[in-house]
Amino acid sequence: CELAEKDDRLVAITAAMADGTGLRTFAERFPDRFFDVGIAEQHAVTFAAGLATCGLKPVVAIYSTFLQRAYDQVIHDVCLQNLPVTFALDRGGLVGADGPTHHGSFDLSYLRAVPNLVVAAPRDEVELRRALATARQHDGPFAFRYPRGNALGLDTSSEPEPWEIGRGEPLREGDDAVILAVGSAVTDALQAAERLAQEGLSVGVVDARFVKPLDEELLCAAARTGLVVTVEENVLAGGFGSAVCELFADRGLAATVVRLGLPDRFIEQGSQAELRARYGIDADGIVATVRQALDSEGRSVAGR
Repeated sequence: CELAEKDDRLVAITAAMADGTGLRTFAERFPDRFFDVGIAEQHAVTFAAGLATCGLKPVVAIYSTFLQRAYDQVIHDVCLQNLPVTFALDRGGLVGADGPTHHGSFDLSYLRAVPNLVVAAPRDEVELRRALATARQHDGPFAFRYPRGNALGLDTSSEPEPWEIGRGEPLREGDDAVILAVGSAVTDALQAAERLAQEGLSVGVVDARFVKPLDEELLCAAARTGLVVTVEENVLAGGFGSAVCELFADRGLAATVVRLGLPDRFIEQGSQAELRARYGIDADGIVATVRQALDSEGRSVAGR
């Protein structure tokens, strides 16, 4: 709503999910700039493209899993035309109780393949506001995903500063290994690095922010430690970790890359905490993975 007050070009579109995507307040404050198209995701995306051609800045607020229904429209009606449409992907990653149909497991993979589209994953509510501010400024398609659940309780009173597109943020230095994480996985990565530090291991953490375009120099710098662990709440096939492996291969970097993410299966029902633990992408899982990888290379604390 704050951005809409400053920019009358900004309009919001939902596919029968005004409450689920948090747009009810926007709808009440800006009824002439809010459009609920019903359960018609393909129409929502093409409608957004049409509004963009008229000089507006549409934001399509949609569950990650439901954007899959409109993949053709994302490609041909928005990205091929390079239109300034923002996709705000709610329920990116594991959603818990709603089960296999509602997990947002695939978006990082299927979106990073599309030309012209910027793909990002903010780590918390402060960064989410920055993502929206960045998308508003960007003159092209922009998608960012965020998880289901409560925010971290951070102060969001300050004016959000737009990101530089394609730039991540190093959050912690490390010499033994570096964890490259995106989205909500960054919080678990930081917790894991702190626990490993208590064991005498120096592990860095990078918030990649962008899956496309990658911050290539920042990510490649992590290879100097010899061990890079990628963490994402997305399928491993074609996701952020795959992008890092492709980058390292293209650059001829020899670091070991261990990828953490969701397996090649439809994820069952379960709480978010249960599922993150089951698939090794919570802090405990990251700690265990880093330990095992360093042990296998003879670089554990015990081996020093």
